Amino acid sequence: MRRPTREARTATVAAIIIMWAAGAFADERARHTGDSPDKPGPGTARRIVVSLPDRKLALLDGDLVVKVWATAVGTESTPSPSGTYTIVNRVPNPTYYKSGKVIPPGASNPVGTRWLGLSLKGFGIHGTNSPGSIGRKASHGCIRMRNQDVEELFELVRVGDVIELHAERSERLAEIFGPVRRPSSASGVRASEFVASASGQ
Repeated sequence: MRRPTREARTATVAAIIIMWAAGAFADERARHTGDSPDKPGPGTARRIVVSLPDRKLALLDGDLVVKVWATAVGTESTPSPSGTYTIVNRVPNPTYYKSGKVIPPGASNPVGTRWLGLSLKGFGIHGTNSPGSIGRKASHGCIRMRNQDVEELFELVRVGDVIELHAERSERLAEIFGPVRRPSSASGVRASEFVASASGQ
């Protein structure tokens, strides 16, 4: 049996190094983007469904409702969008920017402790520094959650997951969310006033 040539051995070592480097790059990318290889991603059955009339958000895995949370949605003058989007970024402890003013992560930050950016620019799912607004038409278009709730959701989703925002009731939404309630309105954060911190892009 012929022994491998020096060139063949060099090619084998190079292939091993390239495979190792590719794996290390993927791990590093996952750390910076919030992606996790063991969480569902694009093409999976897991998705977020938001009922704007109910002011609720559900995480579904196929047809199974994993959990439902209360939210605040856009006001009459600054409504939340409807349609199907994807998560484009995940930002823990985001920084909030408004008219040259910067609010760092902390108790006074209007977008709370987590930001899930939608593929519709300027809109996202985020926390709040005003938990009393949950259940109301209170935001400037974003989907607002209590901080502990958005932190829980944040760990269950990843970049590329689908988000459905529904402005109209349907039989399927009634099955997920139950009867409609009509809470009051309040003022809130304008979606365009949020810019993700540099770490989240």
